[in-house]
Amino acid sequence: MSHRILPTVVLLMATVALAACGADQDAPSAAAPAPTVGGPSAAPAPPDAASPPTGEATPAAPGNAAPGSADPPPASRPATAGPNVDGTTERRPPSPPPVVLPPRQAGEPTGREVVAAFRAAGLKAANVRDRSVDCGPDGLGLGCSELVVTDNVAVYVFPDESSAGDLAERWSGAAYRSGTVVLNYLEAPTPLADRPHYEKVLKTLP
Repeated sequence: MSHRILPTVVLLMATVALAACGADQDAPSAAAPAPTVGGPSAAPAPPDAASPPTGEATPAAPGNAAPGSADPPPASRPATAGPNVDGTTERRPPSPPPVVLPPRQAGEPTGREVVAAFRAAGLKAANVRDRSVDCGPDGLGLGCSELVVTDNVAVYVFPDESSAGDLAERWSGAAYRSGTVVLNYLEAPTPLADRPHYEKVLKTLP
């Protein structure tokens, strides 16, 4: 009787031991992770505030524009003169007006006509120069209408006989007047022997 029970007991114990081993191997995989007791629950991280919302383009930083962008940098332009600091525009002073000389009397000879008559008579009248500007206030202020100078004699033409006579008296002994024309022998030194010849030609002019 005892010999039959012993093998049965041994077989039963082996079966129990194998069943226990199988249960120990399945326990870790089947067990669910236990939640942490008393700890704060993990909340999802908030979206980054610096990140732009979906669908909006991030503006490029100045100076880092990608090639081919729609707004290229403006081309440089040559500097132009602008207004002054106070807002006023700089203006150049106007040029002085031209000198207006008194007109010559109608029918009286011009200075060049007198010189041409001297040459036609064989008298010397070289290097003809028009210095009528000296008649005005910026020159000698003599009030004449014309002044033609040669290397041999100077011819003054005045607007009237009164002005011509006043100047001839001022140059007494060195000038000769006929009508509105005055010959000056000081401006261009004329030899004494030649002066009567110039005067004679001047008298013959209309």
